[in-house]
Amino acid sequence: MALDQTGRYSDLSLDEDKLLADGKHILVAYTMTPAEGHGYLSTAAHFAAESSTGTNVEVSTTDDFTKGVDALVYEIDEAKGIMKIAYPNELFDRNVTDGRAMIVSFLTLTIGNNQGMGDVACAQMQDFYVPPKMLNLFDGPSKDISDLWRLLGRPIENGGYIAGTIIKPKLGLRPKPFADAAYQFWLGGDFIKNDEPQGNQVFCPTKKVIPLIADALARAQDETGEAKLFSANITADDYHEMCARADYILETFGENAPQVAFLVDGYVGGPGMVTTARRQYPDQYLHYHRAGHGAITSPSSKRGYTAYILAKMSRLMGASGIHVGTMGYGKMEGGQEDKIIAYMIERDECQGPFYYQKWYGMKPTTPIISGGMNALRLPGFFENLGHGNVINTSGGGSYGHIDSPAAGAKSLHQAFDCWKQGADPIEYAKEHNEFARAFESFPGDADQIFPGWRDKLGVHK
Repeated sequence: MALDQTGRYSDLSLDEDKLLADGKHILVAYTMTPAEGHGYLSTAAHFAAESSTGTNVEVSTTDDFTKGVDALVYEIDEAKGIMKIAYPNELFDRNVTDGRAMIVSFLTLTIGNNQGMGDVACAQMQDFYVPPKMLNLFDGPSKDISDLWRLLGRPIENGGYIAGTIIKPKLGLRPKPFADAAYQFWLGGDFIKNDEPQGNQVFCPTKKVIPLIADALARAQDETGEAKLFSANITADDYHEMCARADYILETFGENAPQVAFLVDGYVGGPGMVTTARRQYPDQYLHYHRAGHGAITSPSSKRGYTAYILAKMSRLMGASGIHVGTMGYGKMEGGQEDKIIAYMIERDECQGPFYYQKWYGMKPTTPIISGGMNALRLPGFFENLGHGNVINTSGGGSYGHIDSPAAGAKSLHQAFDCWKQGADPIEYAKEHNEFARAFESFPGDADQIFPGWRDKLGVHK
């Protein structure tokens, strides 16, 4: 029989407003279902114990101070399967080098061993609140979208949509075709990222492809008179390998090094990889790619944490931008309500699913929109989000354009302009060729989103 820990690790008399006002705890809301035969509160208390100071038996080494840093279940709603736990700030690990906080410790406590306990059928983190004292201990971003707008010669407030792409195919191009594909897009667009698996493959070695990309960027800038941006993947298992890649890339881009972002696969690589990039290269825009996150954050999942949690943590770690999906407008899982993910990371204060979070001036993290987007899908996306201050990386939406990647890039910019003007997309297309040709490039989407477009635009083939 498991030890009943409700007396020590739960206190349902605690008031959430007072906990928020006191600022002495990180608060976490979970959905939780006990295993059959286990009570809700006793399971929640066991979860809190395992997340902090407890174990399955009374131990002789516990003293009064230890009990003062217990995690406490302060609210349950058994009917909805919701529990809320208050974690004292003192529980969380701090760096010996600078006293700062770390996401690794937050995750170790809040979703560590408790995910595997026999009395918990499933538990998933839905929201968390960080009080000002703890918020000040996280790095936060060093660069944000305003730095990119400045490079692009735009206003640093509401600088608008950044049209980007991903080199496609995601693997299989040798260095010269890769750089040629980059150059073709940059003639019309702003931002190119490595796809998440692209790195130092034997058929496309970093030290052969990066000089060609740097040259393509310089030539595209000369030809268009506009700044261009490149997000280079430095993901690696080893800190030294990451830094070797980063250093080589910056050296190779030379005078254009400020236009380089660093992409890290922060879910598979973990918080240490993100923090390495954030701390070693604070002058570069830090691009958090979520490769693999759906393994736990899929809406079908009942364990782990949600995509919203992943994004909120990325801001604390210092990501300048993170992929947030397409909110139901592209090819990936998700829905329109996912805009809460974008709002939480880009605003200075925001209501989350459970907690109202103030960021107290911490720089924002840019929503990066990726996954099956093209010019026809964008106006509805902007309308749902309410603004276009995002980076959008459209791979097929650029390279699938009937005329050229540059025309594809221009069609993306025109889609933003069309939405910003409040124009009817069909009427707008009559005056903007690249946007109009997107209808012929993606006829399946055109039929679905703009039925009757062929007659209205005079396309009969």
